[in-house]
Amino acid sequence: MKDADARALLRDLFDAALAAARPATCLTPYIAALTPPRGRTIIIGAGKASAAMAQAVEAQWPHRVEGLVVTRYGYGEACRQIEIVEAAHPVPDEKGRAAAGRILQRVEGLSADDLVLCLISGGASALLALPAAGITLTDKQAVNRALLKSGANIVEMNTVRKHLSAIKGGRLAIATQPARVLSWLISDVPNDDPGVIGSGPTVPDRTTFADALAVLAKYAIDPPAAVLAHLEQGAAGQIEETPKPGDPRLARTETIIVATPRRSLEAAAVVALDRGLDTVILGDNLEGEARELGALHAREAIERAARGGKPTVILSGGETTVTVRGKGRGGRNVEYLLAQAIAAAGAPNLWGLAADTDGVDGAEDIAGAIFTPDTLVRARSLGRDPQAMLDDNDGHSFFEMLGDSLVTGPTRTNVNDFRATLIAPPSSS
Repeated sequence: MKDADARALLRDLFDAALAAARPATCLTPYIAALTPPRGRTIIIGAGKASAAMAQAVEAQWPHRVEGLVVTRYGYGEACRQIEIVEAAHPVPDEKGRAAAGRILQRVEGLSADDLVLCLISGGASALLALPAAGITLTDKQAVNRALLKSGANIVEMNTVRKHLSAIKGGRLAIATQPARVLSWLISDVPNDDPGVIGSGPTVPDRTTFADALAVLAKYAIDPPAAVLAHLEQGAAGQIEETPKPGDPRLARTETIIVATPRRSLEAAAVVALDRGLDTVILGDNLEGEARELGALHAREAIERAARGGKPTVILSGGETTVTVRGKGRGGRNVEYLLAQAIAAAGAPNLWGLAADTDGVDGAEDIAGAIFTPDTLVRARSLGRDPQAMLDDNDGHSFFEMLGDSLVTGPTRTNVNDFRATLIAPPSSS
């Protein structure tokens, strides 16, 4: 298979995965089935897809709405009735804090005839940055930065975030009483747990203050004094816990997941099958250190290539982690891909793509990258050591140097990481 053809095929698979999770498409059947309430319809939400979700509701539902959603800088959409606010991600800023406070105000004083339609997608945890009493935004920023570098997975990170918040972990739903709350979620987390997606602002929370303390201890994170005091007081029962399953205050809430990583992988698989490729989906919930998973997938691909046969694409999703110990910029997809390229060791029949479906790999405005059979050779010809760059967590610089970064711009959706490894055995060329 020619290099240009392999690259184009990988990009087509990624684009198919994105298309399956576009709000204008995945929300359509739910909007069509939505019955207007006797009272007002308040649209609220947060996340990288929230503005596009709000726009889809406005465009497809012929009833009056009002509300406010907050999304990442650059991810806004033009809406007529719903206010769109852009704020910082992954480390929250004052605009996100202010927007979260205004969203809470929007849902106060509603009646039982009103409907609150909550639009949540990945990124909502940072964008709904309303600290609990006694905690400052600066405190939350410090904890967020430490968690992002620690190697903690998304479940662990959001356990901490929920217990430092005045709005997450079901607290937003409680504030809407007695209105009905319908939440539409685009999942960006392994196993599609609604309590983890965006830190579950409208769903019950199974985690506790003690769990949050355990996460900080596990990763040796020394939080600001106010944060530690808050969590310790909560664990001692001096601060009210997040609402748990069965809480009567959440009786009028309903949650629907409208897009998932699995559905996006299946959409990519359809394209691969149409092109005559065998397709293997390893799973949509793979976790662990990005570099370890990349090396593992390279070995699996080499074994499959040795068997010969038809060209094959191996697909997977999930959310890996990067423990940043070097001076590089991190990024779980480029770390995965660089480790995969090193383990593939220049195999002549392997190509790979890894990217975040939100268009942002970590804190970079780069979705991910592509590796090719000559990736290592090209890097060494430029005097660079791939293993040294991996050790320095510098995958972004590595692929930028080769011109192999994948830049999509804002995708306005988020169903987690997308990974595709293409095997073109010599017998198939």
